[in-house]
Amino acid sequence: MSIELSGARVLVTGGAGFIGSYIVDQLLESGAEHIAIVDDFVRGRHENVADAVGTGRVEVVEGDIRDTALVDRLTAGRDLVFHQAALRITQSAEEPVRAVQVMVNGTQNILEAARKHGIKKIAAASTASVYGDPSYLPMDEQHPFNNRTLYGAAKIANEQILRAYNEMYGLQYVMFRPFNVYGPRMDVFGAYTEVMIRWLERLGRGEPPVIFGDGLQTMDFIYVEDVAEAYLKAMASDVSDEVFNCGTGVETSLLELCKQLCIAAGHPDIEPTFAPARAVNNVRRRQACTRLARERVGWEARTSLAEGLQRLVRWHRDLMASTASTSVSTPPAGSGPSAS
Repeated sequence: MSIELSGARVLVTGGAGFIGSYIVDQLLESGAEHIAIVDDFVRGRHENVADAVGTGRVEVVEGDIRDTALVDRLTAGRDLVFHQAALRITQSAEEPVRAVQVMVNGTQNILEAARKHGIKKIAAASTASVYGDPSYLPMDEQHPFNNRTLYGAAKIANEQILRAYNEMYGLQYVMFRPFNVYGPRMDVFGAYTEVMIRWLERLGRGEPPVIFGDGLQTMDFIYVEDVAEAYLKAMASDVSDEVFNCGTGVETSLLELCKQLCIAAGHPDIEPTFAPARAVNNVRRRQACTRLARERVGWEARTSLAEGLQRLVRWHRDLMASTASTSVSTPPAGSGPSAS
């Protein structure tokens, strides 16, 4: 049974975050009647959803999906749930107990509330991290789970729990395994920022970008608005109990990414420097097979890497200019060594 987005009442967990906020925007464009966002604002930002809130059709609740009563209250009276709330992969490695509590127990809360309140369908986020080091390329959805990260383990648990709820209660769902998502609204100010943002920060200071490792490792970079569109198309489709890759099918090395980002930022002659590879999620190659999503839900990526990087650079410049302007015009809250 296909799902009607127009007129729907929707809950979006992590809705003030990177991908979640674009899901909210596209839901509004699709005619959703009302959207409730729950976000703990560790990664989310009010600025990401300011325009959406301005429509009068979006409610933002600062809260944690580990809060069973809160999740139950926000789910009541909703038709659909988009579940995006999660910790970042690096934070999951540093805080494993919290990672399991949020990403496994929190997801359980969402599914219990969905079952109780008769949610029609859930569109939830998995990750390409479940694949780990590739056994073959491109990776299709039948690729084995070679994951060795806690983040990936939690997402595998999510996939299995959703499948179990479908089997036990008939709860309809779709999931995506996004590859390397980038674009405007990427985390800039948090402790776990993306490598592209770190590179843009260094380029802004006239410093070369730093590549961890030899730069030959590859990824499949997918633009954030394309990812949000994938969730909406799958939600609206009659497809259920399936998990799809979300990528472009294009394999790009970090060296090539750095080169293209430098060009987009107006620094084509800057060469990167290199540092030892990081231990977390040190996968050498990634490339998605995107055939299943194209055939089953009619979705495929539309934004080229060059176009997406240009949009990212423009957004980052505007954000930095706005931040600098605000910091200059706003006096400090106190003075002297005791100021907080």
